[in-house]
Amino acid sequence: MTSSLGRRCAVEAFATFALVFAGCGAIVVDVERGEPLGAVGVAATFGLVIMVLVYATGHVSGAHINPAVTIAFVWRRHFAIREGCAYVPAQVGGAILGATLLRLTWQGTPASLGATVPSVGMAAAFVYEFVLTALLMFVIVSVATDTRAVGSAAAIAIGATVGLDALFGGPVTGASMNPARSLGPAIVSAEWTDLWIYLTAPVFGALAGALLYEAVRGAEGRPDPT
Repeated sequence: MTSSLGRRCAVEAFATFALVFAGCGAIVVDVERGEPLGAVGVAATFGLVIMVLVYATGHVSGAHINPAVTIAFVWRRHFAIREGCAYVPAQVGGAILGATLLRLTWQGTPASLGATVPSVGMAAAFVYEFVLTALLMFVIVSVATDTRAVGSAAAIAIGATVGLDALFGGPVTGASMNPARSLGPAIVSAEWTDLWIYLTAPVFGALAGALLYEAVRGAEGRPDPT
């Protein structure tokens, strides 16, 4: 692994660590302090942390911060397989570190450290996570690969999409959209309920979102091959 790829993986690990520590930390604080944030506050936390991380790390690593996003980019040939195989473990490792620090800080596993557990049946939860991630990936592909998109607004668009998804999907599934975000707290808190949904539905949703945008954007939005 080249030093450049190593640095980018380190950035991805840090960004996913920050996502879990801030976002899942908001869930823990909300439960432990009598819900001062509420569902809206938690959703805003996830959206804001993604927005600032995309601004801070997008020019370094691309700010995937999500194995489902990385896999979708690899599948659509926007990202090299070798680099994708390095990014995913880095993201998962960062998520585990974030959850571990939460456990050490709070001396236990309050709110299962923000682990995602559906409040509906498995089929409905799978559909929600699929659609939530498809919407997110549709926006990511639009701002990351379409030459007509306004680059400086990418972080705002992506963060807003995460916040929006969390607003209407959070009470249903926790609005993970991210296998690493779910896997980190699950491992550290030993909360395994329906974890398979959060490892599979976001991946399929990201693939669908990427494919849908590429189907509708037209040739004029594609990068010039020269």
